[in-house]
Amino acid sequence: MSCLLKYKQRFFILMGLLLPMSVFAGGPPVKSEMDNPLAITLVCVSIGLLLAIGGLAYVVLSAAQLFVLKYKEEQKATGAGTAGKVLSVLVLCLATGLLHAQDAAADAATTAPVSTQIAGMSQVSFYTLVSVIALELVVILALLFNLKVLLGRQKAAVAVSEVQEEKVPAWKTWWSKMNSFRSMKEEAALELNHDYDGIRELDNKLPPWWLYGFYLTIFVAIVYIWRFHVSNSAPLSQEEYAIEMEKAEAAKAIYLAKAANNVDESTVKLLTDDASLEGGKKIFTTVCAACHSADGGGGVGPNLTDDYWLHGGNVKDVFKTIKYGWPEKGMKSWKEDYSPVQIAQLASYVKSLHGTKPATPKEPQGELFSESNESGAAAPAAKDSAAVSLR
Repeated sequence: MSCLLKYKQRFFILMGLLLPMSVFAGGPPVKSEMDNPLAITLVCVSIGLLLAIGGLAYVVLSAAQLFVLKYKEEQKATGAGTAGKVLSVLVLCLATGLLHAQDAAADAATTAPVSTQIAGMSQVSFYTLVSVIALELVVILALLFNLKVLLGRQKAAVAVSEVQEEKVPAWKTWWSKMNSFRSMKEEAALELNHDYDGIRELDNKLPPWWLYGFYLTIFVAIVYIWRFHVSNSAPLSQEEYAIEMEKAEAAKAIYLAKAANNVDESTVKLLTDDASLEGGKKIFTTVCAACHSADGGGGVGPNLTDDYWLHGGNVKDVFKTIKYGWPEKGMKSWKEDYSPVQIAQLASYVKSLHGTKPATPKEPQGELFSESNESGAAAPAAKDSAAVSLR
């Protein structure tokens, strides 16, 4: 405080030196010019600006002293001389500006002609007062600039200290915002005065992400009810099941239609439906009746109605015989003439002839075949080496 009082005394001494400037700058007047309204106005303005300078100077000195005290706390090694240097520089800057103003006023007084008057005032008095006002404005601007600089440094120091104190990672800040975490300092304000065996209940809010998720479910429920139960723009679960079953049946039919031509001797099945047997009968009548007779009783080829077969009697063996043929026995391959489906129909029709009574049956050829025991014992039978056999 003693240091502050010392600098205040220096300031007011300088202000006392500045006050008589407006009196001595004009020189010895011939008659009083204080009755001139312009002179009174200029003097009032000068005095008002001087008071403003005094107030700003006090504020600047206080801010400078506060800044120096903080600086001393941070930089203890610099000692007390740093504060005195800072204040001395500020006071010297102010005094230098005032001395320059006095020199300008003296120059104006020596160079201006005396005989010419401005608004009832001599040029010396007029320019002296105007110079003083201009100087005071410059001083005010300088003080405002210094005050701004000091305040800016203090704010920067506070901001830097806050940043240095709290270096929280970005992800923690984001997580805190997402969960609306409250600091420990606010815990007392959150208490509900409900104590359960030492466990205190706090009035914590639900996390924002939970609330937004809950609001989203409400919105989805409204849209669902409107779409499925009000506007009926989408099928319910039972309707959707029926639609999917129809699609599956259509896909199954397409698959079966495409898979039918993939039949071979290892996958062929015995066909018993009338359409398949009728198709096989037409092929048999067209190409097989010439060798095996129309009723399957045999001719050049063997009898197809008895239990004896030359090359196996199940549907797969018959399919294979028709597909690849037995060229060495006069039986051609029909795989280039008919599709696998047609060959399967023909093989099934041949199997359907078993047990029928042909008009002129041919004697048995080959080995005895039984559906229950395909490897049944062979029975002797007359063989015709010249016969063309489907079996």
